[in-house]
Amino acid sequence: MAMVWFGWGHEAPPQQWRWRLGVGSVLGVILFGLFGYGVVTRWGDGTSLEGRYPWFGVLVGLELLAAAIGCLVLWRRKQTRWMAWWVALVVALHFVPLAFLLNDWSLIVLGLLQTVLLVLLVPRLKSGDFPTSRLVGPVMGVTLLAFALVSVAIFAARVGLPW
Repeated sequence: MAMVWFGWGHEAPPQQWRWRLGVGSVLGVILFGLFGYGVVTRWGDGTSLEGRYPWFGVLVGLELLAAAIGCLVLWRRKQTRWMAWWVALVVALHFVPLAFLLNDWSLIVLGLLQTVLLVLLVPRLKSGDFPTSRLVGPVMGVTLLAFALVSVAIFAARVGLPW
């Protein structure tokens, strides 16, 4: 997901940010490749969602609905530049209930950190006429990438590498 957010940040970045956004995207892809392999090789081991798949589906459905309705309202009000901010807020907030489904309380920290950062961005976003993705993409990308790297370190220390 870091790659997706860094990619969205490419919508209207300052020239000097472009290579950094690219590096962030590449790091996200590398992590996906390394640990995606570990997931595939242990596909039958089960997941933290065992017995909770219907609730996960409800959560994802509700957040998709919230993101879509918010974007529709922004579009109708001719405020489309705020769509990235709105989607990011929905994504950040979804980590809180996801923490309960996955029994991973660190997701609450991630979601609340992202929410606070997004709220703190509002004054700066209001003062410009650029798409909100310019700042929202890097904030979401960096937080997701940092969370993934910390998670990798904790996982490796507790369990070892998944290969």
